[in-house]
Amino acid sequence: MDREANAKVQPLLQKLIDSGEEYGLQVAAYLDGELVIDTWAGVADRRTGRPVDGDTLFTCFSTSKGIVYGCIHLLAERGQLSYDDPVAKYWPEFAARGKERVTIGHVLADQAGVPQVPAGATPQDYCNWNYMCSAIADQPLLWEPGKGVGYHGLTMGWILGEVVRRVDGRPFAQFVQEEICAPLRMRELYFGIPDEVEDRVAWLEAAPPVEGGAAPGPLASLAIPPHSEGMDGVFNRPDVRRACIPAAGGIVTARALARYYASLVSEVDGFRLLPASRVAIATEFQTDDLDQVLNARIRRARGFWLAGPCMEELGTAPASFGHDGAGGSVAYADYQHRFSIGFVKTRMAAKLDPTTTASCQVCGLIRQLLGVE
Repeated sequence: MDREANAKVQPLLQKLIDSGEEYGLQVAAYLDGELVIDTWAGVADRRTGRPVDGDTLFTCFSTSKGIVYGCIHLLAERGQLSYDDPVAKYWPEFAARGKERVTIGHVLADQAGVPQVPAGATPQDYCNWNYMCSAIADQPLLWEPGKGVGYHGLTMGWILGEVVRRVDGRPFAQFVQEEICAPLRMRELYFGIPDEVEDRVAWLEAAPPVEGGAAPGPLASLAIPPHSEGMDGVFNRPDVRRACIPAAGGIVTARALARYYASLVSEVDGFRLLPASRVAIATEFQTDDLDQVLNARIRRARGFWLAGPCMEELGTAPASFGHDGAGGSVAYADYQHRFSIGFVKTRMAAKLDPTTTASCQVCGLIRQLLGVE
């Protein structure tokens, strides 16, 4: 632990809490495979006053996607699948309604043409793996695979998660526990929590919407359908917390996120999830075409998002890759500096100027303190 750097990060977290901008925060960072930042502030649940500590678990929304990508790249490294393989090679039912040409690579880069959540699907349905996979397999294409980009905000998780299950034989959540969490000796990363950790999970709170922001793309309401409960309400539900929703339902600590990403760019206690050669392939630029869901140009690799517009938290280092999540969580690694970070929070807030978000402020300070800019 870098106690001096840690001591300089904690006051910024506390300042964000004291200002009322944030309620509960947690951040951790690794450098050269060693935990160097590990601090937190605020309350995990304002209803009870329960404070955040280092073991508090947070729903990290789309920051979860980085773990899904790692599972696919791990199977590719083992020779069990190829990015150019059609999804239907492993999941024949997925070929329905013209989707036989959709490849795993298309899904990784949000080019598959199946961003839409099945019409009428409810949070209760999200908890039913077989139902969601069957319904997504029956969806039509919205564009020819590889000919457009649109954020597969929820569907990518079930598509890639089912590929993992079909290729490996284990359910996605079990695969994560046995192939990532066990060798990294973590009990802080879940896709579906066990009952015994319920009292460690932070309570999400939505912030008022930002006025004057950029309009979403034309497919936004199909890819991320609005719910009467709101995103915070949906993901505070006990059944949703216990379900495997790979694209958005990861429940983690900042430490676990940082440790996972550290294992992609360095050895962590003797374990490295992917060799450098595979990480180089996984982080090769694929597209920055205009996203029809997010109405933004995001620099995409094979799954991971790269430093640039819409990923200001990563700074300017060209070797940075990761993913952020609704409300402001983020996790990423920089393989040039063998650096990784995880940042999670309870208040789902957005700002017109992304460089002023809590994640940008905290990540920027940590990079400065550690000299990895």
